[in-house]
Amino acid sequence: MELVKLQRERAVDAVYEALRQAIISSLMKPGERLNVDDLAQKLGVSLTPVRGAIQQLATEGLVEIRPRSGTFVANLTVQDVEETFKIRCALECLAAEEGIANITASDIARLNELLHLLSKEDGQAVHEKNNSELHQIIIRASNNRRLLELYEGLKAHIKIARIHGAESKWADRLQEEQAEHQAIVAAIEKRDTAELCAALRKHIYRAKDALVATLQR
Repeated sequence: MELVKLQRERAVDAVYEALRQAIISSLMKPGERLNVDDLAQKLGVSLTPVRGAIQQLATEGLVEIRPRSGTFVANLTVQDVEETFKIRCALECLAAEEGIANITASDIARLNELLHLLSKEDGQAVHEKNNSELHQIIIRASNNRRLLELYEGLKAHIKIARIHGAESKWADRLQEEQAEHQAIVAAIEKRDTAELCAALRKHIYRAKDALVATLQR
């Protein structure tokens, strides 16, 4: 009985990770309907782990289960984005307060490498990857496991919102964003917590406003 239970849990976890990655990578689009039978067939599993995984994703807000209508990839509202970015800002500032002293010389060297990479127009996917790494360095420095878990959960929601609000003018904001990132790294180099939190707030809320504007078009 214990062996069967563990196998079932692993199947649910594997399906959950596969579906979550499909949503975050935009393989499954916001608002897209999910067919449990089709998903089970494509993933080569029974219906049970697919249903379990969907329940997990619904708890995270990544999918929406509508009675008598079906299951759909979440389509975040402006309010969802506003709330998500407020929480993100609080978490990053907390990480800055707890972890600024833990950021190493090699971390700072990598932050400056990322600044250089982020100044280039190498495509939105590459840009977002480098941007995410820059912020992850700050988060990881806090050495706060629960903070990291909460932040990872938020990243999925932000990614969905960016997919839904995707537009071709993201590169137009590179110069402004680059200045914000430079201010963040400069504050870290000076070990100035107040300055770092102020720079993070300016950067995160500007990004939030830009994303909300694209969603409202």
